[in-house]
Amino acid sequence: MGVAVGKPEYEFFDPLRQPPGTWRAPEGDRSGQLSELVLAADLASGDVTRLLRFAVGADTSVNGTLSHDFWEEVWILEGALHDLRLDRVFDAGSYACRPPGMPHGPWRAPAGALTLEIRYRRDA
Repeated sequence: MGVAVGKPEYEFFDPLRQPPGTWRAPEGDRSGQLSELVLAADLASGDVTRLLRFAVGADTSVNGTLSHDFWEEVWILEGALHDLRLDRVFDAGSYACRPPGMPHGPWRAPAGALTLEIRYRRDA
């Protein structure tokens, strides 16, 4: 018996050269300086893997500090993010793992940034 797969099956490819969809404004972003490319999503569970791009000079202060009801893992692939709440700069190569309810942001990205995010829910 096969295993039910909620996300699509992909073999290796370069999502920046051959995106599986289109870049779009993320839901809830009021800054107008973010764009997301969903790489894989499971509509039933809400699990999502995406790239999030911060435009050069992005400032997400208008979005305030965020928290949500899912796990989120983030890896900064390019650029850097200045976390305004913590007053710390995180460069490419930095990684975060945030449990549900953990406050984070807002950020500035003077030179822009690109992150890989994996969001998922987990049973207690």
